[in-house]
Parts: sequence; structure tokens; C-alpha cells
Amino acid sequence: MDAVVTAGGIPQPGESLYPYTLGKPKAFLDICGKPMVQWILDALGSAKLVDNVVLIGLTADSGITCKKPLSFIANQASMIENILAGVKQVLEINPSARRVLLVSSDIPALTAEMVDWEIKITQQSEVDLCYNVVRREVLEARYPDSRRTFTRLKGMQVCGGDMNVVSTSVATMDPAIWERLVASRKNPFKQAAIIGFDTLILALLGIITLDNAVKKATRRLHMTGQAIICPFAEIGMDVDKPNQLEILRADLAKRVAH
Repeated sequence: MDAVVTAGGIPQPGESLYPYTLGKPKAFLDICGKPMVQWILDALGSAKLVDNVVLIGLTADSGITCKKPLSFIANQASMIENILAGVKQVLEINPSARRVLLVSSDIPALTAEMVDWEIKITQQSEVDLCYNVVRREVLEARYPDSRRTFTRLKGMQVCGGDMNVVSTSVATMDPAIWERLVASRKNPFKQAAIIGFDTLILALLGIITLDNAVKKATRRLHMTGQAIICPFAEIGMDVDKPNQLEILRADLAKRVAH
């Protein structure tokens, strides 16, 4: 499977990571002596089931490398346009591609084994989107001070993962749907406008199951989807705040030491 890595985000003045990036892409944040995005590309490069990698938002002169064939695409106007451009680039490289692995540049604890697990578990899926969720107890056992936001469902609380699989057919879907999804990712009221207020209320009350939440939301979005309960806290541990950056710096320093 081919992978698309999104690395175009640049923290703006007033945002918590701006003092660390000072106008440069978040993907360049230093973690144990190398850019955060390089940790992602090292994992993809060592994964047995990854064929090609498309990197969005950085250029070939950035010094970023990968063991697998690597293509660079300039940053587009939005995250969704970045993803769609990446999918289209994958189809140029491999016209027969049916699935694409989407990976954010801000989950540096990712490993090759996790990448191969994701590809294997989604290979037989026929849905438009396979979306990872991580249980609260799994993430907090690994990163107790993460301060991640969790959604309460029946029998569990979960957060979204930042490595997912999409069908290449999304390249022809209405981009407005994806834009609204990204804009609503951490805003429950915007989520309600998209997936339905009834679904949101059921989730907030903790009386809707994960499967039913996915069915209701994807039906409203005119697409098919599947939620995957991911056993790896690392896929849900992204760098959105300074404390999360410091947690992952300390965590990966231990990995380097071993």
C-alpha cells in the first residue's frame, strides 16, 4: 500500500506551539536530534507493506529522506486539498491503487510494526474510510499526562488516531464534506451540524455504541466507514500542545538510548 504523509501545518502566532516553531512547519519540530516528520518516514521506510510514500507540504531540499520511493508535493490551500492531492499523486504512481494509508506528521512514536498492522487489518475492507480510535485506558496507560480529548460512547471513551486508510475513490468525492469534517474535529457543536445532533447527544450521554455512531455519521456523509479499535496508544498520541511535545521527546529519548 502507498502512504500519504501530511506535513504542511504551520502554527500561527498565538497558538501554543508557535514559540517552538516560529513560523516553520510543525513537522520540523526537533525530537531527539531529528525533525518530527523524519520519525514518521523512518517508520514507513522500514514497514514491509509500504511501497511508495508521498510527502505533502515539504520540498525535496528539506533534507527529509525515506528508504521507500519518496515524492514531494507542495502545500495546498487546506488539509483536505493536501489529502486529495496526495491521493491523486498515488494514483499517478500506481493507477491500480485502491487504498491509501494517510499518516499525520505529528505522531512520531509510530513504528514500522504499527504501520504493517494497520495495512493488514484494513486490506480486506471495502469501505471509503477506515478510522482508528484508541481507548482512553490504552492511551493513558502509555501517556498518563497526555491531556487528550476523549469522546464518550457506550462502554468506552475514545480519541481519534492519526493514521487511517481511505479508498482512492475519495479523490472524486465532494471536498466540502472533508473540509467540514476537519473543521469539526475538535468542536462538538460543529460535529453535531455534520453527523446529526441526535448522534452527538447519544454519544455525549454514553448510550450509543461505536459501531452505531459510525453508521449514523457515515450515512449522513454519504460515504461508508469502519471504526477500528487500535491497540497502539502511539497512533493517538499527536503533538498538538507543548506538554505533548515534551512527553514524546522524553519517550523517544528512551527508545534512542536502547
